[in-house]
This record gives sequence, C-alpha cells and structure tokens, in this order.
Amino acid sequence: MILDFFKTAANLKKISRQGWIDKLSIDNPESVADHSYSMAMISMVISDLENYNSEKILKMVLLHDLAESKIGDFTPEQKNKENKIKLENTAFNEIIEYLPESIKNEYLEIWNEYQENTSPESKIIHQIDKLEMALQAKIYQNEGHSNEKLESFFESAKKGITNPKLKELFTKIVNDL
Repeated sequence: MILDFFKTAANLKKISRQGWIDKLSIDNPESVADHSYSMAMISMVISDLENYNSEKILKMVLLHDLAESKIGDFTPEQKNKENKIKLENTAFNEIIEYLPESIKNEYLEIWNEYQENTSPESKIIHQIDKLEMALQAKIYQNEGHSNEKLESFFESAKKGITNPKLKELFTKIVNDL
C-alpha cells in the first residue's frame, strides 16, 4: 500500500506544468515534481528565516500538488477553481486511502489546511508557489522566451505575494536575474 503511494507520487515527474505549454509552447517544460522540489528548497530557507514550523511547511509543499499525479495539471482557463478543488480533493483522498491511519490523518489535515488557505503556513506556501513560478518564468525569459507571453506569470506572482521578504525576493528575481 505504501508502495502505491510512492509510485503515485513519483508520477509527478511525468506531469508537465500546463501553463508553460499553453502560454509559451514549450515542448519539454518543468514537471510538477521539478516545481515541488524548487518550492521545497525555497520553503525550507524561508521557513527557517521566518521561524515557521519547517517540518509542517515542507510536508505541505510536498503534498500541495500531489493530486496532480492522478488528474494532471490544470490551468485556470481549463478548470474553474471550484471544479479543480473537487477533483483535487477526490484524487488526494484516493492517493492516501491505504496509508496507515496515523499518517493518513495528518496528511489529510495538512492538505485541508493548504486548500483552505487560512493558517500562516498555508498562506506563505501559496505565496511561495507564486514566487517559484516567477523564478521559473525568469529562467525561461533568460532562455529567450517571449517577454510578452511571460508577463502574465509575473503579474500573477506580483498580485499573489504579500509577505515582505517574498516581495523583496520577487523584485530581485524580476530585476536582477
């Protein structure tokens, strides 16, 4: 049963980030696993600097896109938020169904907390998600992809980041990298 969980999680390496395909026509964009790893690195550092619960933060990052291993990565243009949340919740529950109760319940709590976006940890993770997207957009920009096509990614990140430390990092990403 645990091996099924691992296999499902490993599938994230095969799921491409759909926004890069749709808006930039990238043939081989980053995977959801690439994105999650980058978010984990950013989150670890920010969590340690800002005195968050790093273990909880990292678990939340690793779980936040896990449902996409079953349903794929949808952009807001493909699925409205309500439908996406329903699909993700169903998939997440299926993924953790056979885990031991002791961790299954903890992962479900963390998942729900992320989905509800009400705790300090979930709020910072949603912002780090935007920051990581901006970092990847800047990497693609430096590789020669269209500034015009990338602008919506930078604008989305700018609107979604309110934490002062993350705002500062966003400004450095956009201006200095």
